[in-house]
Amino acid sequence: MIVVMKPGAIPQQIEHVKERIEQLDLRWHVIEGTERTVVAALGEKRDGAKQSLELCEGVEKVVAILAPYKMASTEVKREPTVVQALDLKVGGGHIGVIAGPCSVESRDQILEIAHLVKQMGGKALRGGAFKPRTSPYSFQGLKEKGLQFLAEARAQTGLAVVTEVMAPEQVELVSAYADVLQVGARNMQNYPLLEAVGASGLAVLLKRGASATMEEFLLAAEYILKTGNTKVMLCERGIRTFEDHTRFTLPLASVPYLHQTTHLPVVVDPSHGTGKASLVAPMARAAIAAGADGLIIEIHPNPEKALSDGFQALTPGAFRQMMTECRKIAAVMGMHMGQD
Repeated sequence: MIVVMKPGAIPQQIEHVKERIEQLDLRWHVIEGTERTVVAALGEKRDGAKQSLELCEGVEKVVAILAPYKMASTEVKREPTVVQALDLKVGGGHIGVIAGPCSVESRDQILEIAHLVKQMGGKALRGGAFKPRTSPYSFQGLKEKGLQFLAEARAQTGLAVVTEVMAPEQVELVSAYADVLQVGARNMQNYPLLEAVGASGLAVLLKRGASATMEEFLLAAEYILKTGNTKVMLCERGIRTFEDHTRFTLPLASVPYLHQTTHLPVVVDPSHGTGKASLVAPMARAAIAAGADGLIIEIHPNPEKALSDGFQALTPGAFRQMMTECRKIAAVMGMHMGQD
C-alpha cells in the first residue's frame, strides 16, 4: 500500500504514520515528492491495515499497489529517479555515458582509456576487475590490483568508477574502490548479492538477465530497493533469442516500456547487446532516440589485443564519433548529455 499524505503534512504526522505501519508488522519507506510525501507500507497484506492508516491525521488516502514490484513501480513514485555518482548523472533528462574496457588489463591500459573517456565527454569509467567468464580458463581479471588501478584512474580524471561485483563477500572490498556497483546479467537473480549491494549504500547498475522477463527484472531491482537504497539503474543489455547475426538481441522497446512502468532510470548496453563493434554506434543512437537515460560502452585502444570481448569494443576514434552523433539526437529529444 502507499499512504498519500495531504499537501503540507507536518513531520509529526509522517512519523505517526511510520509508527502505525510498524505496529501493523509492515515496513515503511518514505518518498519525498515535489508536492507531497508518500509513505510506502511493505509486507504481507494485513486485514484492516488500510482502514487503520486512513484514520491517521494528515493522510489523504491509502492506495493498494497493484504491481508485484512495490517500490520500483510508478504507482509509488511518478517523478523519475535521478541517480548520481560524482559527475555521473543518470535520469530526469540527463544521459550518463559510462565507457571503458571489458577488463582492466594493466595500469597503463586503464589510465590511457580513462583519459580518453574523460576527453570525449564520458562521465564514468567501466572496467572489470573480477570477470565472470563462461570458460574457467579465460582471463578472470586482476581482482584487487585491478580495483586499485581503477581508483588511480578516478584520482587522475575525476570519473566515477563502475565495476562488477560477483558475490556478497566481495561487496565490502569492491565498495572501497568503486562509486557504482555493477550486478552482471548472470547474477541478476543472485538475491543475497542484490541485498548486499543494496546495503552498501552505493549506486547500483543492475543488468537484465539474458532470459529474464521484465517482471523478473523489476523484482530483482526490488531486492535492492527494499534495503532502503534508491540509487538503482536498470541496464538493458540484450536477451537470448533464435537470432544468430548478433551476440544477443537488443530489445529497445524495453526502454519506453520501463519508463511507463518504473521511476528508475534505464541504461542501454549496445556493446553486449550486439556483440559487434560495427553495430554499437547505430544501436547507441537508437537507444537515445528511444529515451535511454544512459549508455554503457566498451572501448579499447587496440581491440585486437583485448583480453576479453575485443570484438565488440570501439576504438577511441569510433567512440568520439558515436558521442558526437548521440549528442545531436539527445538535443532533439530535449535531453542533456554533457559536452566534450
